[in-house]
Amino acid sequence: MNPDLARLQPYPFERLRQLLAGNTPPAGMAPINLSIGEPKHATPKLLFDALTAALPTLASYPSTLGTDALRESIAAWLARRHGLSKIDPATQVMPVAGSREALFAFAQTVIDRSRGARVVIPNPFYQIYEGAALLAGAQPLFLPCTPDNGFRMEFAAPDAATWSKVQLVYVCSPGNPHGRVMTLPEWRTLFELADRHDFVIASDECYSEIYFDEASPPLGGLQAATALGRSGFERLVAFGSLSKRSNAPGLRSGFVAGDASVLRSFFLYRTYHGAALGPAVQAASVAAWRDEAHVVENRRKYASKFRHATPIVQQVLDTSVPDAAFYLWARTPIDDAEFARRLHARFNVTVLPGSFLSRTCDGLNPGAGFVRIALVAEEAEVMAAAHRIAEFGRSL
Repeated sequence: MNPDLARLQPYPFERLRQLLAGNTPPAGMAPINLSIGEPKHATPKLLFDALTAALPTLASYPSTLGTDALRESIAAWLARRHGLSKIDPATQVMPVAGSREALFAFAQTVIDRSRGARVVIPNPFYQIYEGAALLAGAQPLFLPCTPDNGFRMEFAAPDAATWSKVQLVYVCSPGNPHGRVMTLPEWRTLFELADRHDFVIASDECYSEIYFDEASPPLGGLQAATALGRSGFERLVAFGSLSKRSNAPGLRSGFVAGDASVLRSFFLYRTYHGAALGPAVQAASVAAWRDEAHVVENRRKYASKFRHATPIVQQVLDTSVPDAAFYLWARTPIDDAEFARRLHARFNVTVLPGSFLSRTCDGLNPGAGFVRIALVAEEAEVMAAAHRIAEFGRSL
């Protein structure tokens, strides 16, 4: 067996399953699961229509590069959404089987394990980053994101000798779990470091379309690069997905876009990796990227849930509406795992302990004392959960 597998820690939801295993919640309370970031809004009909219309294409093997129509629809969306003056669908865009698959595979392309590679990861973080780094033969370097630093990755913290070993930096903006959006000055600093120390940036933007002010969409990596005169997106690859944007996590459809030279290497890897999108999935994806009305409606629903549920949760937990994404990152008055266990046992509401999303470094686990509450269910269910959380909190 691959010895690097022994370096992996149990996935957060496996830890959560074990934590709750001995609980017997009240039989009269319907379960409400707000632990996982799985959208529960209805998938738009236009995706079903396009998918079913394309079912005859299942007789053909798909291309790793995807159809011209799919790459062009993604490029057109990126140009509209991020104000890009130019992005080449032939060389700077490639479809992937969801951002999770691509975020993991990307490290296998980028990392040279013969050189003592380091991979920079925000902490707390999406666990795929760590697994990707470890299985590529690299050592994670965690940058804590806490209330004290405004949930920023402190790029000034590592010294030059440490940065010289870095080959890949994962950033997540809007962030999981805190929902913070990176600023243009932060991007400038990161790009300068990448140029100086010769590493690649993987920008995870799967939550980019869940925000609350239609006039102020979150800044993306490609948009930041363009604003800073990096029109070729040097050393940058952005990762997007239809899972959250279009309520289609089961479609397993996303994209990578950015530096053409990096994508050439990633394409070579993927010709062997074998994760091409099925033709019908590609057709449905084209329909999704070309339509914005369903995305605006999706945001309206999330905004309503945050507007109504957040004040109720705030009665007992320190939290606030994030910049973007669909999580409340809430400070707990007791140990976060114990809070989650007792909330489930007494009120049949499942949330995710923040310590399960983080690693302890220098004696600090930046997720400890927080829970992640995913406002993914329909509003009535979210409101029921919010009232149960408030009742539980008042009893502590």
